[in-house]
Amino acid sequence: MAAADRPTILVTGGAGYIGSHVCKAVARAGYIPVTYDNLCAGHAWAVRWGPLEGGDLIDAGRLDEVMRQYKPAAVIHLAGLIVVSESVKDPAQYYLNNVNGSIGLLDAMRRNGVERIVFSSSAAVYGEPEITPMPETHPQQPLNPYGTSKLMIERVLQDYARAYNLHSVSLRYFNAAGADASGEIGEAHPVETHLIPLVLEAAAGKRHSVAIYGDDYPTRDGTCIRDYIHVSDLAEAHVLALRYLDNSVGAHAFNLGNGAGTTVREVIDVARRITGGTIPVRIEPPRPGDPAILLADPSRARRLLGWQPTQSGLEQMVSSAWDWHQRVPVPQQIMV
Repeated sequence: MAAADRPTILVTGGAGYIGSHVCKAVARAGYIPVTYDNLCAGHAWAVRWGPLEGGDLIDAGRLDEVMRQYKPAAVIHLAGLIVVSESVKDPAQYYLNNVNGSIGLLDAMRRNGVERIVFSSSAAVYGEPEITPMPETHPQQPLNPYGTSKLMIERVLQDYARAYNLHSVSLRYFNAAGADASGEIGEAHPVETHLIPLVLEAAAGKRHSVAIYGDDYPTRDGTCIRDYIHVSDLAEAHVLALRYLDNSVGAHAFNLGNGAGTTVREVIDVARRITGGTIPVRIEPPRPGDPAILLADPSRARRLLGWQPTQSGLEQMVSSAWDWHQRVPVPQQIMV
């Protein structure tokens, strides 16, 4: 298909970890991804499959300019702040960026006749699990401002669907992991908080040790259980969500997870086997609000989107992340 015949998709946050993988999947599916990113956490080198347009979500004039230029068929909205602990310390920043910014984006879509959006939501909308694994109907009681900001936009999307015919899919991510199989893109946050890259930094000698926050949870080895999903499988779900909106109206939500859990110690053990590193650990007190087990029930996404993860075995996720880590090493300072 010639470039002129390919529909454009505006991808906010397309220069980030998940966003860059989404852009690759979108391009492979026959669209042109247009990345809209202020690069506060993303990287220009990760934008490889379509143009990069700089801008903030709160800049209405810039959003209008980009939408008028590219006339996107839909928006995939990944831009936002994501560090839970930071949201607790500075909730105002999270509500300004994640809530006000998202509403500004939706209003720009209304002004420019764009009627479909795929929203990057989070398992953080659920809070403390009452059912394991958690279905989309699980009560939504977020434990922190980050999760609350995601839930607020899901509610806004429901209202915008009813009032303005702006149709949406919210994808509730569990734990994204791994890196693109080609090695072109991978995880590179300015401040790393995710377990697998922290473990790999320790394996590479860039970090003294890895913290285990609590080792007496009621799990098979005493450490927390989390649901990891390969970032490329996650990216494919966004393409399926776009196609779902071709024939569906309203506001819809889907869990994206494996439905199977891995403990912190299991992640570390697999990383030791793959990297050959010793990976020292230190036991820290449990973090407030950290549930023992967080697992997705992804059956709705499999049934209605036709989503079938193919790369989300733990060894595959850790191996791909390690390959990326060795290609693009983290800064050389030793960190605690």
